[in-house]
Amino acid sequence: MEIATETERKYDVPETFELPDLAGVAGIASVDDAEIHDLDATYFDTEDLRLMKNRRTLRRRTGGNDAGWHLKTPGDGSGRTEHRVSGEAGTVPDELLRLVRTIVRRHPVAPVVRLRTHRVETPLRDGDGRTLALVAQDQVRAESDGEETSWQEVEVELVDGDAALLDAVEQALLAVGATPAAGPSKAARALAGRLAAGQQKKPKIEKINPVFRYAREQRDAILEHDPAARRGEEQAVHKMRVATRRLRSTLKTYKRWFPESEAGAELRWLAHALGAVRDPQVLEQKLLAGAEQSGPEFEPAAQRIRSGLDHRVEQGREKLAAALDSDRYLNLLDCVDELVDGPPASSESPAKRTRKVLRKADEQLDTAMADGVDEEIHEARKSYKKARYAVELISPEAGKPAKRLVKTLTALQDGLGAHQDSTVAREVLRELGSDSFHFGVLYGRQEQVGKETLRAVPALVRASRRKKVRRWLAKA
Repeated sequence: MEIATETERKYDVPETFELPDLAGVAGIASVDDAEIHDLDATYFDTEDLRLMKNRRTLRRRTGGNDAGWHLKTPGDGSGRTEHRVSGEAGTVPDELLRLVRTIVRRHPVAPVVRLRTHRVETPLRDGDGRTLALVAQDQVRAESDGEETSWQEVEVELVDGDAALLDAVEQALLAVGATPAAGPSKAARALAGRLAAGQQKKPKIEKINPVFRYAREQRDAILEHDPAARRGEEQAVHKMRVATRRLRSTLKTYKRWFPESEAGAELRWLAHALGAVRDPQVLEQKLLAGAEQSGPEFEPAAQRIRSGLDHRVEQGREKLAAALDSDRYLNLLDCVDELVDGPPASSESPAKRTRKVLRKADEQLDTAMADGVDEEIHEARKSYKKARYAVELISPEAGKPAKRLVKTLTALQDGLGAHQDSTVAREVLRELGSDSFHFGVLYGRQEQVGKETLRAVPALVRASRRKKVRRWLAKA
């Protein structure tokens, strides 16, 4: 699969439109050598157009320089991400279907519109002959449900240019009659009637209850990071896991707001599958840094750490891929949709519940620190994480005071987490190298880290419990 970032702008133009002379605009030295392409693209979607409603387009195109299967997905804000694979007509490649499985679920994907485009593509080059952008003048014919429509448009796609070039070219095009395209894509324009007919207004639960707004945000984050997590990208796995934990915590903390379901247990299963990849990645970075800073004599230990934890990461990726391809995962997503898009089952103040969760975390930590038991301290850390998520949930309404509390709770949670990390690191060091002197040295250092991080906890507790940090919550 080829993956590329596509940055382009589209414009509607009249039939009499002529491309203006762009030489001299934003460093463009020449505008020539136009190529002509006849493109034939069939777009695939579900009956209710789930892909297009979620800003995805899936097509197979012939003609041009990139014939084959294409899946376009939202990018990082500056452009869209395009995935390209080869494959026979009529059969959508599994590689692409997996990337949109969370959207289409079990719904069949079939042709929904055919676009035939006569394209005149003109490169915009600088003085060194570099192609800064491509300007495509398109005559489009669309066929869908037995009806045919046609129009003309212009696309400007960046190659080696920048946003300033796009802005300058846009001004030149607008000056001669172009207007920003009414739709995000040709397919969306051709299917505008069906898209509009299928739109249903969702109840504005988020305006009256932040619990549902926050839950929806986490559900959407899980779906957003799913494709990259399937590829094993570290940050995607991490962010998907965080969203999964936040959603699970929300369903548990505010259980009165939601009907009873198995979603909490299933989200725990998903978080565990994501953690099987993420945890050994983080631990490997931590342990390797300690080994490499200790000198060349620790290189054999570093190699053993690297080999052992790389193996765990690979095993985790295999298990995660199987989990994300399973019916169990799809069932979970369906269940979550029903919960977060439904009406609230309680009118209790979220702030009241947040106060209770935070008070419980305080009590747990006080007991754990008095007992000095690692397992109890770890449980208190998880309670503070739950409390932090609860404060995050109401922070848009509470503003800066809530953000200050989130900051102090995050610092406390991180301090407790560092202690837990040292405990886990020692367990792994014992598993990987109980017969090694160098592993014993690394073990001792992690033991010291655990003691130092625990000594720092009281100050973090005091910071999180200052009256000026929590006063607003008592009144919320």
